[in-house]
Amino acid sequence: MGLQSIHFLQKCGHLAKKNHLSSKYSYSKERCLNQLKHFSTGKKLQSFNAPETLKPSESVRPLEPKVTALEGSATSPLPESSPKIKETIVDEVNSSKTHFGFQSVPEELKETLVGKVFSSVASSYDVMNDFMSFGIHRLWKDHFIHTMAPGPGTKLLDVAGGTGDIALRFLEYCQKIHSDSTAHVRVVDINPSMLAHGSERYHKSQFKQNNQALFQVGNAECLENVEDSSVDVYTISFGIRNCTHIDRVLKEAYRVLKPGGRFMCLEFSKVDAPFVKQMYDLYSFQIIPQLGSIVANDRDSYQYLVESIRQFPDQKRFSQMIQEAGFATVGDGYENFTFGVAAMHTGYKF
Repeated sequence: MGLQSIHFLQKCGHLAKKNHLSSKYSYSKERCLNQLKHFSTGKKLQSFNAPETLKPSESVRPLEPKVTALEGSATSPLPESSPKIKETIVDEVNSSKTHFGFQSVPEELKETLVGKVFSSVASSYDVMNDFMSFGIHRLWKDHFIHTMAPGPGTKLLDVAGGTGDIALRFLEYCQKIHSDSTAHVRVVDINPSMLAHGSERYHKSQFKQNNQALFQVGNAECLENVEDSSVDVYTISFGIRNCTHIDRVLKEAYRVLKPGGRFMCLEFSKVDAPFVKQMYDLYSFQIIPQLGSIVANDRDSYQYLVESIRQFPDQKRFSQMIQEAGFATVGDGYENFTFGVAAMHTGYKF
């Protein structure tokens, strides 16, 4: 990046935060973003003149070292996906925040950060689930599928289902209960490493010969490859809490379901019983990160997973969000598992 680019970023960030400057020199976030796009497209940069009210003695806040180390000129094309450009935009002009565990981060960064977590834990994910839950997660998932009770020929969309746990249980149920080989599941996950793990399991199963599953990389907030009203059941298991915009995920689920279709979500939730909660918190924060360090050689990722559970809405609030997306619920709309450590939510599209 040339000196003109660096000077623009410095002044843009400075001007956006100096309230004493005259209004005719103020810069909006939108204008800053439009200017920054020129760095990635190779278009000519618009002129930028410093205001007269900026005195020589007033120093401009320097950019981060990793930004100043960028090479090339302002007219050199640079992909929009460049992490350094993204970090520059975030640091200088974006104030929208979300949570990443207990940390507050710019919304633009959460997807990348979560992606790194699951890429790191993909190979040990199933083993760690057994260690963390003492195998109870298998009982939760079995009950999840039996509650779904899919019929012959059911078309399932399993989102954030990279490991294939729900997909294979679904196909096994249809084969065992109905002797059915026409049921089909599409597994969508934003993380290629997790998806590869699930795809490998599927290719070793009996269901591969009938082509009963499809594994695709995709974003739960924008299922652009899934048509409107095209699936009978939508499932998302232990994945929705990692999404940046839960409301968008729910709206997409509603869109792709057929009328009469069913939304089902299995997710960690809130424990209400005081003594159980105390023990659960102790185990979560003191034991699980240590297990992650020993079993997966990755303490930080499991520290995030524990924190992300605490940031997710409780059972009643999440049920309300499901209703706000257009779904009809029965009763409370959820069923607690193991004192509320996890909960199964269900909604219907009518």
